[in-house]
Amino acid sequence: MRDDGKARLAALGPLKGRGAGSRVAGRFEKRVASREDDGWGSGHDFSDATGESLEPGPATVVTAERARSIISRNDSPDLGFSQSINPYRGCEHGCVYCYARPSHAYLDLSPGLDFETRLFAKTNAAGLLRAELARPRYRCSPIALGVNTDAYQPIERRERITRQLLEVLAEARHPVRLITKNALVLRDLDLIAPMAAQGLAQVSVSVTTLDNRLSARLEPRASAPHTRLKTIAALHEAGVPVSVMVAPVIPAITDGEMESILAAAREAGACDAAWVLLRLPHELKEVWREWLAQHYPDRAARVMSLVAQMRGGQDYDSGFGTRMRGEGPFAQLLAARFATARRRFGYARMPELDCSRFVPPQAADAPAQGRLFQD
Repeated sequence: MRDDGKARLAALGPLKGRGAGSRVAGRFEKRVASREDDGWGSGHDFSDATGESLEPGPATVVTAERARSIISRNDSPDLGFSQSINPYRGCEHGCVYCYARPSHAYLDLSPGLDFETRLFAKTNAAGLLRAELARPRYRCSPIALGVNTDAYQPIERRERITRQLLEVLAEARHPVRLITKNALVLRDLDLIAPMAAQGLAQVSVSVTTLDNRLSARLEPRASAPHTRLKTIAALHEAGVPVSVMVAPVIPAITDGEMESILAAAREAGACDAAWVLLRLPHELKEVWREWLAQHYPDRAARVMSLVAQMRGGQDYDSGFGTRMRGEGPFAQLLAARFATARRRFGYARMPELDCSRFVPPQAADAPAQGRLFQD
């Protein structure tokens, strides 16, 4: 068991470079450790005589994982894809609002700090993808890459799993949609641009706010807002269809920026746009409330009141059709504002991805004689 960090948070405030403030317990945990004072003050002593903190921030630990499968499938009516790949579990970006945080509870880890510091890299992902695409029964359908956790989070610079996946997809001429908030996507333009020219690749860049200081608190290790706009411009100049995701829209925190984000992204070259309302499933409710109390104590009650108004009186409603947009007058106002701004700035629709070019890749374990005839 490890210290949940709540005492440290109360004494010293948020950790620099991290989104979550503590190790919020997962819903499946049976035991949770917390720091207690032994009567001599040691339980809450986090600094030296000068007041300098003695508590280092938690380091990022990456564990190699041998996945059993790599393509996830869904039949959700409010998602624009049926197939997706997530090269990593957990995300170092540390976005405090990330709806994927509760997935770490399945690993017996905290959806709080553990989600952004205890990461898992699916090192055999490219091999699994190749084998899956090579199966005779496989039917080509666009794959969304990096939906649950960002495929271009900082550790991708070293692990390069996303690039390996793109190499397989490029070889098979398989359509892919990349979703990210990191400029690292530009590293792979040598693969993405030629695929885009064949109607095989699109990129969606998420922009939550244009305020650098707010972004540093909300999503501490993601690319800064101005860098994301430059990323949109670079993708556009390379001929890659690019859209902007205004996500999440946070009432009383970022909702006032909707129009300015759309204007800036359109000027940078985004051709399409979408938005998603703040989602707070499972343990994320506590992670989010803790962050609000630390950073916006003066408006925390207002934020959660507006959330409840759009979620049927609760912190979250997971129902299809409402989970992405909410309901009620305030949600309707957001939708109307977005639609109006979208028209005003001249947004269109992303072109359809082309599935007709798909060619099954050579399976890695195919016999040499089989490769001879296929070649």
